[in-house]
Amino acid sequence: MKGVILAGGTGSRLRPLTLTTNKHLLPVHDRPMIHYPIRSLVDAGIGDVLIVTGGEYVGEFQRVLGDGAALGLARLTFAAQRGAGGIADALRQAESFAVGEKLCVILGDNIIGGTIKGPAERFVAQKSGARVLLKAVSDARRYGVAELDARGRIKRILEKPDHPPSDLAVVGIYFYDADVFDVIRTLKPSARGELEITGVNNAYVARGTLEHEMLDGWWTDAGTHESLAEAARLARGS
Repeated sequence: MKGVILAGGTGSRLRPLTLTTNKHLLPVHDRPMIHYPIRSLVDAGIGDVLIVTGGEYVGEFQRVLGDGAALGLARLTFAAQRGAGGIADALRQAESFAVGEKLCVILGDNIIGGTIKGPAERFVAQKSGARVLLKAVSDARRYGVAELDARGRIKRILEKPDHPPSDLAVVGIYFYDADVFDVIRTLKPSARGELEITGVNNAYVARGTLEHEMLDGWWTDAGTHESLAEAARLARGS
């Protein structure tokens, strides 16, 4: 299985910190934010990683990360996303990198205190489809939220609903088989004009091939000033 880290976006919620650099290069406690998703992948036994970011930032990532060997990577490559077409649009830049293999996809500002080794192993054993991780949160309106059916399976995922059907947020760590790129090609832009990752996950729900499990340990997305400070606090104590 290969790893993909999506590290694009404008970082508008973190301005003025992001006026001169990509948000994923900002410090979280004692290291750049991008180190954390890399560490999650390496801990799960994934050493072949692609980082998707805006073309103007590729050189900055290369200066910070080098060839990735110091972080435990066997191979580190980069792809550029043009514009801000959404998470699913960023992911489709990884098609030539994937070459038919399963993927673990991490949003670059998602930081966890535990490990994804178990979920990764269970997805490798999964015949096909996708797998997402869920976490109970206090304000589900900020996230994609899973609605479960009577059997405990995901019935649908709602993106930032005003009235969440549960408190189970979909963590920004996703496992996909090679069909994910065909799924992306079927998507239509949302009201925001973007290809949404929730649309990808709901397509797997419709196929009956989306599995899920709960994420152990803490989780935060360091995309705002408040959550960036919280991520530093949590990372300092881990």
